[in-house]
Amino acid sequence: MLLTISTDYQPATDLGFLLHKHPDRFQTFNLSFGQAHVFYPETGAECCTACLLLDVDPVGMVRRRGREQSFLLGQYVNDRPYVASSFLSVAISQVFGTAMLGRCKDRPELAQTPIPLSARLEVLPVRAGEGFLHRLFEPLGYTVEARRHPLDERFPEWGESPYHSVTIRGTRTLSELLTHLYVLVPVFDNEKHYFVGEDEVEKLLAKGAGWLAQHPERDAIARRYLRHRSALYRQALARLVEEEQIEAAEDESTDRQPEDMLEKPLSLNEQRQGAVLAVLRAAGARRILDLGCGEGKLLQELLKEPQFERIVGMDVSMQALQRASRRLAYERLPPIQRERMELIHGSLIYRDSRVAGFDAAAVVEVVEHLDPPRLAAFERVLFEFARPGTVVLTTPNREYNVLWETLPADRFRHSDHRFEWTRAEFHDWADRIAARHGYSVRFLPVGPEEERFGPPTQMGVFALE
Repeated sequence: MLLTISTDYQPATDLGFLLHKHPDRFQTFNLSFGQAHVFYPETGAECCTACLLLDVDPVGMVRRRGREQSFLLGQYVNDRPYVASSFLSVAISQVFGTAMLGRCKDRPELAQTPIPLSARLEVLPVRAGEGFLHRLFEPLGYTVEARRHPLDERFPEWGESPYHSVTIRGTRTLSELLTHLYVLVPVFDNEKHYFVGEDEVEKLLAKGAGWLAQHPERDAIARRYLRHRSALYRQALARLVEEEQIEAAEDESTDRQPEDMLEKPLSLNEQRQGAVLAVLRAAGARRILDLGCGEGKLLQELLKEPQFERIVGMDVSMQALQRASRRLAYERLPPIQRERMELIHGSLIYRDSRVAGFDAAAVVEVVEHLDPPRLAAFERVLFEFARPGTVVLTTPNREYNVLWETLPADRFRHSDHRFEWTRAEFHDWADRIAARHGYSVRFLPVGPEEERFGPPTQMGVFALE
């Protein structure tokens, strides 16, 4: 049972600091079911690889109490010592526990920084089919490579086995990668080597905090992680839904009135919508995606334009989508209009096949609500995976804030803003993203422009080259 983790972040040997395991040492850890070995087959400034090898004791497995077997020799004839399973999850938590918690004394800032990582599972039992691999990992921002193994290479007529060699790659923190593996490996195996009780619900919710509630396969993950024990997975799903609703309520409870009161004298919201519509019209776009659509103000304007044949609004808040539906009178729209419009629930930081294939995407006053560590995930979701022909993105100009007398110094326009960029910061970010993903970008002011401080809102228009 082998897990390999690699990075080409430079210096790549910082992986040793993050894992709290020295690259020059071969280390062995005693576990209740055998031993775990950690070693580094590759250590260089440009690439570093760490391996976690499990040596499971099959005799010890047989001696464990409470092990159910479907046939007499099942305790001896099985794949448990060889394939990635809950044994690997336990080893990750015990051997890499500090790394999974995101702690690093020597590189604290790096522990919270997304870096390019790849993880390889040499033998993963994917009993639900290869598509299940993609449905679980890709929404988390990973690319997936899988090679399925035959039951026996000498007898190809026996067909394929459920076993795959799997590699996932993504730009994540090491803590996120380990946490995702900890939760998902037993989900693929659909089995656990220990009794599953209520404490497993707490583990699932703790390790799934911040990502599981929004995962499109959360039901399947909860059911399989909890071994289909109906009372447990219903409890877990109920709490995940509650968590999602609480997060949405918290987002909405950060009252927008202060920001609206600031901008109302300038009619800034109307000017933003007008500027976005003008760019979308000029781009000749017909299929439009409104990411972070909120209560549907822009969607309402898009629906008035016959040029836009397909319009999709996506938001992480179900309550915001419900308000958008009411604003649009969606249920009462004529059939032709309703066919043009769709509201979908989803997150901006998870890869989602539903947002691919659009001519243009509007991201209006959204990015400033994202935590900076999650901004990299958003960038990949939009510019690498969704890849619309045109992206129209607006965000506040922090330099303009000094002109609002009612806004205290060093305060953002909205309490939920995680950051606000100056013009130079926005231009630097946009130029890097455009160069990285094959776009050109131009910048437009929105609102009255001051000579020293610029406009209140800054807009970047990205065009796929």
